[in-house]
Amino acid sequence: MTTTRNRSARIALSTAQLLLPIALAGLCAAPARAQTPLPPWHQGVSEERRQRAQALFAEARELHRRGMLAEARAQYEEALAAWEHPELRLYLGRVLKLIGLPLLAHENLRLSLRWGPGSLDAEKEQEARAAMRALVERELAAIEIRCDEPGAVVLMDGQPWFDGPGAERRMVMPGEHVITARKNGHFTVVKPILVFAGKEASGQIALSVDTVVTRQRWATWLPWATLGAGAALGIAGGGLMLHAYADHEATDRRLRNGCAPWCEALARDAYDRSVLENRLAIGALVASGAAAITGTALLFMNTQHDRTEDRGGVKIEIRPAASPDTAALSARLVF
Repeated sequence: MTTTRNRSARIALSTAQLLLPIALAGLCAAPARAQTPLPPWHQGVSEERRQRAQALFAEARELHRRGMLAEARAQYEEALAAWEHPELRLYLGRVLKLIGLPLLAHENLRLSLRWGPGSLDAEKEQEARAAMRALVERELAAIEIRCDEPGAVVLMDGQPWFDGPGAERRMVMPGEHVITARKNGHFTVVKPILVFAGKEASGQIALSVDTVVTRQRWATWLPWATLGAGAALGIAGGGLMLHAYADHEATDRRLRNGCAPWCEALARDAYDRSVLENRLAIGALVASGAAAITGTALLFMNTQHDRTEDRGGVKIEIRPAASPDTAALSARLVF
């Protein structure tokens, strides 16, 4: 009996040792399966929204198949509003390309690939990249601008684009586009750029400071010296005028007090000195006024305000267009 019990115990122990790793593997595998991350486009999307998007997607595909492209576009966009899914972006890009909206088509195709490899199956991913490459080479152009001025606002066609310092690249329709850069205290830069399909314009914006520089036309002392000379002439003229008046009065009194009948002939010569002094005084006052006016004019005209020269601008070069999703091209055409 004892031998039988021992044999049974050994068999049970061996069985437990065999099953324990299997049980542990099962316990470890269950959490691993539970922790498998969902694709990014599934995260935070409720089942109700997914079902609604799928129903709209089915309707849109049917409209697409029947050639009702505008209606299909509206359904795809409504489905995307409910659920941002890479395949929905791909189908919307197809419709937009058929409608003749290459810029919107390129943007949606780009968004269908933004989660990287595996977001679409291999065939659809290849289709999206080929369609983007065809749009870039035949129907679209690109503009890339760098601005290293901190705080500068860069606009394209009057719409805000980015703030410096930095660089941005954007796909655009072929034709003329206007790049504007502005910053307080700096000259505003406005540059029209003409780009053709399959080409890329790239450039760098430089802003120059818009300041007022004060310069002097002549030495600072000259206006003040002129004013000083005018003041000195005025004082001298005033003194001469007073002296001439006093001399005239003294002569007049002398002639009235001691003049005989024959003094009348001598009176004209007696006033010659006071008349000369009066004329000199008038000349000095006139010169003083002229010097004062000249000195004041020189004082105001001596300060000259000049704006600094605008040395900013955009240096542009044109080359064949390429993007991270298309084949790189090395040839360049520089203008």
